[in-house]
Amino acid sequence: RPLATLTGVSDWSRVRLHVVTGKGGTGKSTVASALALALAHKGKNVLLCEVEGRQGIARMFDVDPLPYEERRLTTGLPDATGGRGVVHALHIDAESALLEYLSMYYRLGRAGRALDRFGVIEFATTIAPGVRDVLLSGKVYEAVERNSRNKGAIRYDAVVLDAPPTGRITNFLNVGGEVGGLAKVGPIKTQSDTMMKLFQSPRTAVHLVTLLEEMPVQETTDGIAGLERAKLPVGGVVVNMVRPRDLSDEDLAAARAGTLDRERVESDVKAAGIEVTPALLEGLLHEAAQHAERRALEDDQRQVVAGLGVPTYELPRMTGGVDLGALYELAGLLREQGMA
Repeated sequence: RPLATLTGVSDWSRVRLHVVTGKGGTGKSTVASALALALAHKGKNVLLCEVEGRQGIARMFDVDPLPYEERRLTTGLPDATGGRGVVHALHIDAESALLEYLSMYYRLGRAGRALDRFGVIEFATTIAPGVRDVLLSGKVYEAVERNSRNKGAIRYDAVVLDAPPTGRITNFLNVGGEVGGLAKVGPIKTQSDTMMKLFQSPRTAVHLVTLLEEMPVQETTDGIAGLERAKLPVGGVVVNMVRPRDLSDEDLAAARAGTLDRERVESDVKAAGIEVTPALLEGLLHEAAQHAERRALEDDQRQVVAGLGVPTYELPRMTGGVDLGALYELAGLLREQGMA
């Protein structure tokens, strides 16, 4: 399907926090990385964050494992004038985030590290998942809302979060609701309420990554419904790993119906210098029928995605794998479709 026919035109210029989620295996980390590259143009600073402990950013960009510290990663996609911004990266873990929180708000520098040695930090972030999510998302919030308190810290034009999977994204961002049962008052409750003002505002967009397969599309549909119930702003849907459309609609229909011109197929194979046997010809026609069937299923899922009523973008399957060059290529496609 030509990219020009997609519904990707939308104005994300007000968005400071781009949250990227998706069912496992859909390539959400790839999409988050490509989006960060696409946003880092015209001298803009972009922070790419991850919170799942997988060191996916480091593997994606082929760099050493990231510490709990913002690191310059690479330059962004150049704009029409050749101007590039800078992409920084941050690997966020709950334990380090809690130590920073204790140091920043309670001045517990050395005492906080002592708590860590006694296992209190691990206990606090394991026994109360809602608190853990507040700590993880709280660091993201701090990067978006930097002020004079953070002397010398980089001010970012956009923050891209490689977020937890779709099935957990609403609970992860709905920190007010998650903490409500744990803390009715106090600094954690106050912080979660403040964070919710950002997460529910037009300055945040939650983008969902899917494949043209029934389960990922259904999870995307359910994810959008959950976000809307929590009053969290839905961004766009990125259909990832789309295969090229090599056959015409007429040939696909004939392949499904088993009415492909056998003589024409045999002639084309011979013209390629390949010896044609009956078994080879039958195998090719069977493969064509299966390919056409998969295409029909993909088209059905594409119609489901189109009916979700949100901006939609498509990225191709990268046959050579995803390296830095492929990420820049994907970033360019996101830019062309209006996502950055």
